[in-house]
Amino acid sequence: MRRDPIVIILVAMVVTVMLVAGFHYARRSSDQIATAGANMKGGAAPDFTLQSLDGKTVRLSDFHGKAVLLNFWATWCQPCKIEMPWFVELQKQYGPEGLQVVGIAMDDGSPQDIAKFAKELGVNYPVLIGKETVGDAYGGVQFLPATFYIGRDGKVVDKVFGLKGRSEIEDNVKKSLAQGQTVQAQK
Repeated sequence: MRRDPIVIILVAMVVTVMLVAGFHYARRSSDQIATAGANMKGGAAPDFTLQSLDGKTVRLSDFHGKAVLLNFWATWCQPCKIEMPWFVELQKQYGPEGLQVVGIAMDDGSPQDIAKFAKELGVNYPVLIGKETVGDAYGGVQFLPATFYIGRDGKVVDKVFGLKGRSEIEDNVKKSLAQGQTVQAQK
């Protein structure tokens, strides 16, 4: 069978245009997400509403006036398993000073599997079931773990992608606790 060369050329052109348009759209979307994440430092942390493992509705704004260590993680993430016990210790140590660690599970697993995992690690802070829209609001969470340090005033102090040392995490916790403290004292 002979195919009409004009039809073949036309189909090839349509496919090429679709691929170029798709690539351009995907690149533009990821650039917008990356730009949103890059501009977060010093800006207000996006509020969200998510369900906790115990079925409660939790908003970031529920923690206003507290320093928040907001950690995006997953049960399959090996670096997450290393830092989560540090978060447990930091919650114990700095919780009385106003720190609130909040974990957002970006897992496909069931809430029961996530709860079992968190219990095995002795997690002593709220674990929320993540949604991609929340990750996108934080600039896109392409890598796990992703941790955002939010001051008492609700502004992002720092963001960290990947595993960092415990001392660096603790330094960011201290910065978060200090940010916004004077604002509250004046009220």
